[in-house]
Order: sequence, then C-alpha cells, then structure tokens
Amino acid sequence: MPPTPTRTRRKHPSASPSLRRRARGSEGFTLVELLVVLAIIGLLATVVVVNVLPAQNTARIQKAKADIALIEQGLELYRLETGRYPDPGEGLAILTRPTAVGAPLKRLPEDPWGRPYNYAQPGRDGRPFDLWTWGADGVEGGDGDAADIGNW
Repeated sequence: MPPTPTRTRRKHPSASPSLRRRARGSEGFTLVELLVVLAIIGLLATVVVVNVLPAQNTARIQKAKADIALIEQGLELYRLETGRYPDPGEGLAILTRPTAVGAPLKRLPEDPWGRPYNYAQPGRDGRPFDLWTWGADGVEGGDGDAADIGNW
C-alpha cells in the first residue's frame, strides 16, 4: 500500500511573532518618545551655543592682537629700509609694495570684523605711530567685546 501523504499544518499568519507585534501597534516611536529626544537635543544645542559663542569672541580679539603685532613688525621693517614710518596719507597699504629688500608684508590683513586697521603717525603719548581697530562695534570706545584694540 502506498504511503499516505502527511499533511503539515500551516500556522495561521496572525500566529507569527512579527505579525503579532505589528498588530499591537508597537513598531516605530511614540510621539512622547520623539518629543523627549527633541527636548534633549535642544538642551545639548543650547549648552554648545552658550559655550562656543564666547570662545569665538575671544578668538577674534586674539586675532586682532596678533594682526596688530604683525603690522607693527612690517612698520618697523619699513622704517629700517626707508628711515621713516609711512605718512598717514600713504597708509598701511605701502607695506605691501616692494622696496629694495622686498615688501614688508605680503598682504595687509583686515580686522576680524572685516574692516581695515586704523593707522596714525605720529602716535599719541610720544609713540611713533598708533595702530588700532575699533573692535566688534566699529566705533570708538566701548568695553568687553566692543573694546578698542591697539598697540597702546
């Protein structure tokens, strides 16, 4: 007698664990979970912004001081080559023009706020020249981040 085929029982599709999970609606994130994650990201972003912005202002002030020191060196080189400091009419742009030895500066930097540095010759209080920037606010005076930065 031929063997009788055995039938395997198929499980009902709803018996599958993945389908059961889907049926209960537990896939994905709930609105509360998303709001909690967004709140945490917002708090972290606030902490980063509060700590980075003051560092950016400090970096600009340090760059202005370094630029002033560089321009001062260029002025001294110019004086050694020509025997004088540039006239206010010539301005600082003359430092980029070649002399017998070469240009004292390859290029003239702008202050960190995108404005040219100010130059006066002779300077105040017996200095041979004054070199300065008005700071973040672009006007004379101020304190903190808006303070004037110069070689005085």
